[in-house]
Amino acid sequence: MELILEDGSVLSGKHFGYQTSVAGEVVFNTGMVGYPETMTDPSYQGQILVFTYPLIGNYGVPDNSEMDALYAHFESRKIHVRGIIITSLTTEYSHWNGVKSLENWMIEHKIPGIEGIDTRALTKTLRSAGTQLGKMVIKGSDIPFYDPNKENLVAQVSIKEPQFYERGKKRVVLIDTGSKKNIIRSFLKRGISVLRVPWDYDYSDEQFDGIMLSNGPGDPTMVPETIEILGKHLKRDKPIFGICLGHQILSLAAGAQSYKLQFGHRSQNQPCIQVGTKRCFITSQNHGFAIDDQTLPENWRPWFFNANDGSNEGIRHNTKPIRSVQFHPEAMPGPEDTNFLFDEFVKML
Repeated sequence: MELILEDGSVLSGKHFGYQTSVAGEVVFNTGMVGYPETMTDPSYQGQILVFTYPLIGNYGVPDNSEMDALYAHFESRKIHVRGIIITSLTTEYSHWNGVKSLENWMIEHKIPGIEGIDTRALTKTLRSAGTQLGKMVIKGSDIPFYDPNKENLVAQVSIKEPQFYERGKKRVVLIDTGSKKNIIRSFLKRGISVLRVPWDYDYSDEQFDGIMLSNGPGDPTMVPETIEILGKHLKRDKPIFGICLGHQILSLAAGAQSYKLQFGHRSQNQPCIQVGTKRCFITSQNHGFAIDDQTLPENWRPWFFNANDGSNEGIRHNTKPIRSVQFHPEAMPGPEDTNFLFDEFVKML
């Protein structure tokens, strides 16, 4: 199998997983663990993922047992990456919770992989030149390049009809733009009921105590319907909390502007500093776009910033209970340093 980048680079490796050719946006993740959660994260829709950690597959894949009608160990019901690129595949896995190999799991979901690639060199290329389109091609079956950022990826990963998860008297409307399951789990374990609605659903007539904007894939400007509906609620005093794409949607609804990062933030070790303090949190992240906090309108202010590149990692309203973060406080995978943000939001309801 060959990996072909849009700059003309061709890298050869050994195929594993499902026998097919795929194309997408080639991005890298520097996390050391968490490949089952990462690969099932809807935010990776349309992307080919480079794992920089050299050994992948060593602890296999857990079972698909459910908890509260949600998979306990995955962030969605399917693999969302189009393919993966690794240095070395471990076929003999060992873990108390592992029930199948990574390769067998990928075959079930029709996802190809390529190993034997110098992922360090490839990552340096993507870091220097920026994220590129690419394709993983089996010999004799070439395909065209594909740019997922030109599509409404959110519509592909959002639910089609509202779903209700009953727990307590307080209720949060979760705008599903590609929500990870652990966002829902995080509310349920705190005794909060969740009404999960599609990305373009007008929830104005629903009964709720707060609004949660989920993570998701692609360019936030591709979902003007979500932004327009949210805009009506910014005039109210209902608590609102956004994560990742939800942070970007909230910022756009407030009047700020977004831009595409050179290579994005995808890992479980991104340092974020709370504005006005020296407190640094290690966070889990997965995004390719960011908000220009210099475009924030009056009554809004930055909340967190990335310690590596200074990009915005959160905003908050000066007087209303409305805030958002670019990182993932729900983790899965990654550190739980910022899990307390769910507790703070619940107190506002």
